[in-house]
Amino acid sequence: MKIYTKTGDKGNTGLAGGTRVSKSDPRIMAYGQVDELNANLGLAVSILSGEAADKMLSDIIEVLLSIQNDLFIVGSDLADPAYDPLVNSRTPRVEKDMVARIENNIDNFESKLDPISYFILPGGTCESSILHVCRSVARRAEVSIVSLANSDTINETLLVYINRLSDLLFVLARTVNKRKNIKDVAWRSTKITS
Repeated sequence: MKIYTKTGDKGNTGLAGGTRVSKSDPRIMAYGQVDELNANLGLAVSILSGEAADKMLSDIIEVLLSIQNDLFIVGSDLADPAYDPLVNSRTPRVEKDMVARIENNIDNFESKLDPISYFILPGGTCESSILHVCRSVARRAEVSIVSLANSDTINETLLVYINRLSDLLFVLARTVNKRKNIKDVAWRSTKITS
């Protein structure tokens, strides 16, 4: 089977169930940004894997790989416009247990961090920085999913999952800095004087 089908050459694509829509459709935008998040998580795993030999970040890598698999379910859920909570679907859907796993990971990693009393700038280590990039892509994907929800029926658990995911990525970025003995970068107000 060839990778190109030529069916999207005029700017449209197929959803689950066969409906054709513009590639600029809010549903396509939403799952495209989820795909972008997954690609960035793959980059993060590659960067963090440089530290895997000493096991410093292996538990974080394991969590990120699990999230990458979950994001395929998020994408399939978004790609199927026939969502009905009362009908058992063949399409994999985001479920509450996926949210619970994210929340358990947040609680686990956050319990080992110092409380914060200031705004944190993305940065510190390269590994932490890429996790902040992933967090910001997750927030953008969330905005797209919210926009889609304003015009179409979606699985509401999608919104909870993607919101919690960005929180987890923030906590993981802080965890990486702590494990590498790098302080979180504090935001400092810079007043412009004339």
